[in-house]
Amino acid sequence: MSLTRLYSNDRLGTGATLRLEGDRARYVGRVLRLRPGDVLTVFNGDDGEFSAHIVKVTKSSAEVLVEDPVESTTESALKLHLVQGISRGERMDFVIQKATELGVKRITPVITEYCVVKLDEKRAAKRRDHWQGVAESACEQSGRIRPPLIDAPVALNSWFGMGAKEPCTDLILQPGAPTPLALMEAPATKVCLLIGPEGGFSDQEYDDADLAGFTGVSLGPRVLRTETAALAAIAVAQSLWGDLGAK
Repeated sequence: MSLTRLYSNDRLGTGATLRLEGDRARYVGRVLRLRPGDVLTVFNGDDGEFSAHIVKVTKSSAEVLVEDPVESTTESALKLHLVQGISRGERMDFVIQKATELGVKRITPVITEYCVVKLDEKRAAKRRDHWQGVAESACEQSGRIRPPLIDAPVALNSWFGMGAKEPCTDLILQPGAPTPLALMEAPATKVCLLIGPEGGFSDQEYDDADLAGFTGVSLGPRVLRTETAALAAIAVAQSLWGDLGAK
């Protein structure tokens, strides 16, 4: 049986006690069915991962005693930023989950011309919080200790105009592009992958991406669904330059 891993927003250190309430406590007691004395690990992106055990479980709360630090080697050295056109419900959740498992460091959901999802400011904030929770759960399952940063949804043309970014290899998936992703040179710093929604990008958006310094790349002769394209591109990048390739 694999050891239970639990993400925490609290500061972690040997001897600290975590007090869980609400949904987190119900998850520990009712879903995982952990009881006093059961062992697990707890982690966050700032302090790392620690062994721990359950001290107390009630219907509405749980206490966890943090013990010794645990060495982790699950974070990829490749700095990979996914800029993803927002797709419908479960498709977007799937991309967030699998991109996290594959080691992406940052995810920016963008609203494009052909997006079928409409978000006002309130709904956008709720979706961002939901996606962050999806990423944290994916970290618990996959062994990662640092969830990717999930940005608030933003219009693609606004994202292009946000000013200078740190040096980066900027790539946009474009069916029919003459350059295969697998033939790109290794990045000097980080990689930014720009992926369209269900309807793809408009001609104007491809032009805007070109002006912003993005290089069009392809993933072969077939047209892929948005969720397939994102995960295939991430896997290729990690195989070429990250921790999925031969050592």
